[in-house]
Amino acid sequence: MAHSVGIKDVARAAGVSVGTVSNVINRPDTVATETRARVLSAIDRLGYVRSESARQLRAGRSRIMGLLVLDMGNPFFVDVARGAERAAREAGLGVMVCNSAQNPGEEADYLSLFAEQRVRGVLLTPADASGRNIETFRRHGIPFVLVDRVAEGTTECSVSVDDVAGGALAVRHLVDAGHRSLAYVSGPPGLNQVRDRRTGALNALAEAGLGPGALRELPTDRLDVAAGRDAGARLLGLADRPTAVFCANDLLALGVLQAMYAAGVGVPDDLAIVGYDDIEFAAAAAVPLTSVRQPAVTMGALAAELLLEETEAETAPRAHEHRRVVLQPELVVRRSSLSAR
Repeated sequence: MAHSVGIKDVARAAGVSVGTVSNVINRPDTVATETRARVLSAIDRLGYVRSESARQLRAGRSRIMGLLVLDMGNPFFVDVARGAERAAREAGLGVMVCNSAQNPGEEADYLSLFAEQRVRGVLLTPADASGRNIETFRRHGIPFVLVDRVAEGTTECSVSVDDVAGGALAVRHLVDAGHRSLAYVSGPPGLNQVRDRRTGALNALAEAGLGPGALRELPTDRLDVAAGRDAGARLLGLADRPTAVFCANDLLALGVLQAMYAAGVGVPDDLAIVGYDDIEFAAAAAVPLTSVRQPAVTMGALAAELLLEETEAETAPRAHEHRRVVLQPELVVRRSSLSAR
């Protein structure tokens, strides 16, 4: 087994005390130029790397921020992570990205890991609709910010998009195009985002004088392409098939699009499709996908900035004030919904 070079090895090679090596690493201005050069030469020669975990334990503050998302297979969350990583890097911090896979049990495990690692704070898109995981994690006293979810019933900061408005944008567009029979491929019903987008869809139908019966819901267990294909198969099996479908995210919409293509159903002429998130693949689909755009990179960056603000306030005289930031969605119209009716 290779020997790990420690601070004592550096001190021995440089002919100085361990305290002098520590000063060169942490307070170089307090060490004479010649001594400092000798120590740095020994560090370079031996390949010494200081133990960041030990330094963090002594300082009581980590340089790592945790990010726990629902699905890193979804490009939306990749963009959230990009925004968070950019803001963290500017502050001299790193980001530990974890994927709950929409599983409350895995979410609980990762939150425990974050607590064990004493991370600076956590950015969290909850998978557990009951809120029990959040309640357990709160006992550790580690700051966290909710991402892509409004902090209802909690005192923490949150950064989200107005999903009710987003659902209304999608369905209003389809109604304006002449559709009167619609489907909602909704994803897991326990997710707030899924419920809010459905509420917005029903609001848009009510504005047009249409009742909730105009929207047929097709729930799925997951928010991925395979679940979308399954929903598409169910849609094809309906005797009275809707003329348009609104999907809770773009991956579901791409799966529905694949199912229609395989069955020879024309999009948008036989079925109009609208997705949600406006991931990069939406514009590159065989039939470019109309989608409700969420500013994912901005969402991640703002959440990280709020978390940094809160953790810095722990050592500042002025207390941090929790805030709820709600961003507005935007409809991006492409060919998948442009049928002439």
